[in-house]
Amino acid sequence: MIDLEAVVALRAVATGGSVVAAASTLGYTPSAISQQIKRLERGTGIALLERVGRGVVLTDAGTRLVVAAAPILADLDRLGADLQLADGDATVSGEIRIAAFSTVVRGLLVPVISDLAARHPGLSLPLRESEPWETIALVASGGRDLGIVHRWGGVALAMPEHLVATPLFTDVADVILHRDHPLAGRATLRPDDLAAERWVATFDGTICRQWLRRLFDGVPGAPRIAYESMEFENHVDIARAGLAVALVPRLGREELGPDVVAIPTEAPASTRDVLVVHRRTQEDSPALRAVLDALVAASRMR
Repeated sequence: MIDLEAVVALRAVATGGSVVAAASTLGYTPSAISQQIKRLERGTGIALLERVGRGVVLTDAGTRLVVAAAPILADLDRLGADLQLADGDATVSGEIRIAAFSTVVRGLLVPVISDLAARHPGLSLPLRESEPWETIALVASGGRDLGIVHRWGGVALAMPEHLVATPLFTDVADVILHRDHPLAGRATLRPDDLAAERWVATFDGTICRQWLRRLFDGVPGAPRIAYESMEFENHVDIARAGLAVALVPRLGREELGPDVVAIPTEAPASTRDVLVVHRRTQEDSPALRAVLDALVAASRMR
């Protein structure tokens, strides 16, 4: 009997490109992923991974197994949804595993989870914070059931065909400056206005950092990154100290206080679309539908 959980691990290695990436996606240790695949290899009697340099790739047999298992795993998703529908019980129960970015967790998701827990005591909603690209990979590979992602202006966010994306709302990011800054009185700011500024930004490789770079397309030498932090609260504090300026989304943002001002950008505007994604095969799951409907309703009330 082929261990389907181990097949999911093998698929995650194929998607992520390494055992470490697969472990991060599925929420296991690399050792646990390796053990699952070794057990699968013993059961099938066939090598499924081979080492190339410092990494691993799937063998031809491993690739065939992942491709052949795809419809089976999709059918299991559908079966889970069908069982809930056939049960005939009006209560929503089960587990929907969620991945989401930090600002939407505190700006939207926490009250939604709290409300759902009160209305559906049998519904479990474990949450993992992750960047949009990681969230897409988690949901696509089966590591999570539902993900909330953001997509900035011209920054691409690839969406596999078996995922369904539902728009929630559009968020705006403002430039945060100390109130005594020479630009603090402007109604809007253009990239040329900010070309000489020192910035605090999220880490390199994050989608927010990519947008900050895109904002300054065609402006030589900008942005000048002086500080890095993944916490937007830190960005505001650094701007409050007059050390740098920051681009901070409104979603999940605390009251700024009197020491800083928030000014939107123009040409281009700094906006991001917030989407919720799930696998198409879970479309009929009552539990997933309850979470999705609650998110859409909460978004409309913002």
